[in-house]
Amino acid sequence: ALKMAFRNQRDPSGSYTFSSRPKPVENRPKYREPPAEHSYGNIMYDRRVVRGSTYAQQVIPTAQPSLAEVQRQQEIRRRVLARKRAREQFRPTTPEAVQGRKHLELQTELYLEELSDVIVTTDIECQTDAFLDRPASPLFIPAKSGKDVETQIEEGELFDFDREVQPVLEVLVGKTIEQSLEEVMEEEELAYLKAQRRAFGERRNNELAEAATSGAGEAPTRVCVSPQERRIAQQREALKIERETVEKIATRAFSRQYLAGLLPATFTSLRSHGLFYDPIEKDIETNFFPWLMAEVNNSLEKRYTARALINTIIHDVAQKRLERFKELDIQTDQSDE
Repeated sequence: ALKMAFRNQRDPSGSYTFSSRPKPVENRPKYREPPAEHSYGNIMYDRRVVRGSTYAQQVIPTAQPSLAEVQRQQEIRRRVLARKRAREQFRPTTPEAVQGRKHLELQTELYLEELSDVIVTTDIECQTDAFLDRPASPLFIPAKSGKDVETQIEEGELFDFDREVQPVLEVLVGKTIEQSLEEVMEEEELAYLKAQRRAFGERRNNELAEAATSGAGEAPTRVCVSPQERRIAQQREALKIERETVEKIATRAFSRQYLAGLLPATFTSLRSHGLFYDPIEKDIETNFFPWLMAEVNNSLEKRYTARALINTIIHDVAQKRLERFKELDIQTDQSDE
């Protein structure tokens, strides 16, 4: 293939001109020789270029349909046409008129109208009143049904704070005391372990200092024996700490089990001795009952006094009447004589 260099130049007049570098002629066929395949120099004669209007451009199918597909489409088209002809043939139609007559179009409606090509139309106007604003729809309120019932609830009928808060307060106090005891026991245990660790470190430091300050003759023997004795002592100390830890765990479990029943028993005992009491009941027993008994006694004393006074009055009246009756009897006897 020839490599061509194109260059656009602009002349002083403002138009562009084309110029190319000179090149040798290579692989040019001889005069009147048939051109080789695909060696077109002009695209107007190239069969691969589609010519014509762009508005009616030819659409080249990508793949030609097969013969079987074409036959199948033709068979489908033929069946559709045959079905259409059959429907037209069997469609009911108006029979032909008899000889000497013909079919005419007639109106069969109830009200006949004149048939004409030009329909006469007239314009009529009518003035209507302006539309009035529609009032707002009233709010729908369903009809009342049933009966109204009221219940009077006095103060203290639904919830009594002094009585209802007592079990809640007991649970809170009990849990707080139990948690406090566990924390105190844990702190004591940690303090005891720190003290044991400190004592063990001091004893070990003393032993190492004694081994370092011992005599020269005893030094080799002491150095040879000290690690073994120290390991034995460490093992004994570890066994002792483990045994004490087991005892502490058992003691803690026993104390927890003991305190689990001690706390409710303590509250029960205190309640039985009167330390936890109902303030209303206590007020009734200490204030209301004595006042009520005193009022009853006063009422009874007044009743007894009134009854005694009435008895005295009755007795006096009876005595006076008796004396009067005696006097009347005496007067009656004297008059009879």
